[in-house]
Formats: sequence, C-alpha cells, structure tokens
Amino acid sequence: QVQLVESGGGLVQAGGSLRVSCAASGGAFSIYAMSWFRQAPGKEREFVAGIRWNGGSTYYADSLKGRFTISRDSAKNTVYLEMNSLKPEDTAVYYCAAASVPGDYKHWGQGTQVTVSS
Repeated sequence: QVQLVESGGGLVQAGGSLRVSCAASGGAFSIYAMSWFRQAPGKEREFVAGIRWNGGSTYYADSLKGRFTISRDSAKNTVYLEMNSLKPEDTAVYYCAAASVPGDYKHWGQGTQVTVSS
C-alpha cells in the first residue's frame, strides 16, 4: 500500500514562488505515475501536473504551463511541484496522487494548503 505525504505548503504573496513535495513510501516501486491536483474552496478538484515514474515524462494543465514545474527524485521517492509567479487564484489545497496503472489514481496524500495573498 502506497502512502503519500505532502509538505511545503504555506502563505506566499502574489508573484512569489513555492515548492511543495510529496514523499511516497510502502510500495513506491509499483508507481506508474504521480500527479498533483488542487481543490480551491467551492470548486472541483482539478489536475495540475503529472510525471511518469520511469522516464520522467511530464504533462501539465494547459493553463499552468510555464509557471508550474513537476519533477521527481527517484532515489528519495519524492515528487516536487515548483510554483512560480503565483496568483491569488492558485490558492487551494494541493494533493499528490499515485497511479499504479495509467489514469487510475488510487493513492492520495492528505493535502497541503497553499495560500496566495494579493
């Protein structure tokens, strides 16, 4: 059973940067891909970015390309989301998720709050 623990959220001013991390344990060898999702108050959860565990291919929500970067450290079983030029509308709880088969995100972290002040 894969466990995911996010960290690194917090409060940042608009225009600033923040990096959130997600550490996987307990079966990380079975991961096919990991992704970040976010959920803002009153809104549905949305996809942010994803990365293939083997090969490192990345993919992003179109609206976030150029500002957000996903990366991984295989040795640490950790995925990162670097967020730049943050806007108040980026305020949300950010969740990481792991899939053992394509598109099937069965494992989720508890989420980390990111708040961008104007």
